[in-house]
Amino acid sequence: MPEFAQLLEGYRRFRENGYPQQRARFDRLAAEGQHPKLMIIGCSDSRVDPAQIFDVDPGEIFVIRNVAALVPPFETTPGLHGVSAALEFAVQVLEVRQIVVMGHGMCGGCRAALTGELAGARPGEGGFIASWIDLLDQAREEIVRVHGASGRAAERAMEMAGVRVSLDNLRTFPCIREKEQRGELKLRGAFFAISEGVLHVLDEEADVFTAID
Repeated sequence: MPEFAQLLEGYRRFRENGYPQQRARFDRLAAEGQHPKLMIIGCSDSRVDPAQIFDVDPGEIFVIRNVAALVPPFETTPGLHGVSAALEFAVQVLEVRQIVVMGHGMCGGCRAALTGELAGARPGEGGFIASWIDLLDQAREEIVRVHGASGRAAERAMEMAGVRVSLDNLRTFPCIREKEQRGELKLRGAFFAISEGVLHVLDEEADVFTAID
């Protein structure tokens, strides 16, 4: 596990090797600003870095990462809406053409949503996480009915259900729903299996995830 000193060593390697190789790209991004056409909503889990999984260069994807790659439904109640603000910026300012929700295997947030292990926890002691993963409560009911509240099959079902929940919630945002209906924006679901290193893509019409070779 890297300490900060090791991060600085990595930075120095980047300055010596990576930055010179990408200098023209960084100069262009500095001069012209960012214009990514694809947004990825992923989990904060340290094992699933979208830039690494998709092997993309700086400036190519706009990324939100949070617990379990969740999108809350559109709402205008007072409060701090970090995911909604990032979505608004990506869709209205950057005018991205695609949004990919990418869940992943062995997701701690999805497992906690399935087992209810954080129920009743106080903020700062698991309560913030518990409130966040309440977004999966409705999906949990069907998964528990079919698979039970524990075990790998149930966890995988919850992880994939989280992608569907976030896609449904994305469509509650008027700007996203309207752009999708006009064909100006495409929503996609994906799932990365950590143990296999395999990406699965959701076919929403068939409601199935298919592994990508």
